[in-house]
Amino acid sequence: MSRTRGTRGRRSRLRFDGWIAGVGTSSGTRVVLGHWQRSPFGPFSDVMIERADGERLLLAPSHRTADFVSDTYSFDSVRVVPVEVSVADDTWTVAAGPLELRFTVGRRRRALGVLLRAVPGVLAARPAWAALTNGPAHLLPTHVRTRGRTGARRREWYGVRDMRPVGVVSAVFEGLDLGVMAPVEPPVRFGFGSVPRKPTLTRVTTTVELR
Repeated sequence: MSRTRGTRGRRSRLRFDGWIAGVGTSSGTRVVLGHWQRSPFGPFSDVMIERADGERLLLAPSHRTADFVSDTYSFDSVRVVPVEVSVADDTWTVAAGPLELRFTVGRRRRALGVLLRAVPGVLAARPAWAALTNGPAHLLPTHVRTRGRTGARRREWYGVRDMRPVGVVSAVFEGLDLGVMAPVEPPVRFGFGSVPRKPTLTRVTTTVELR
């Protein structure tokens, strides 16, 4: 957990350390899991869902986290439900109210993933690192942006530290099977950027600046 003060005016910066998983399904529903091991709210997980018709839904474990996330990103509806995540070897299992999600992750196949894993946590937490990876070379996959403006006049930086491909996905929402794994297409529209088109598990240090 970390909270710092900006140098211009009274701007607080909140820091979140954890993982983001983005997956698509053959039904057209795309799912983004945030699994935060350290945050100003303590450890928690939340799920963002965009349906094939464009409806955006947030599943959050408490009113406090729901308020913060929905102020930062855009949703059509918000539900406060228990969100439980368990990790066993390379298999992740998520139970979040109406959503049951299970996925596996594979070995790093890209040199980029190996290089990102070597990034020190102190460096990843600096907005300058996010600016570098968001630069003209576009080191990260298409649609991925590591800095931008969000809701409530906030600014956000993603310090990427690791990337692993998702192997197999099974998902059920409100009792309906969402089908097999598919690309995250079209890109999700919760914030200023999307997750990689290819289903991916990404380790990040996220900094949100409040105004």
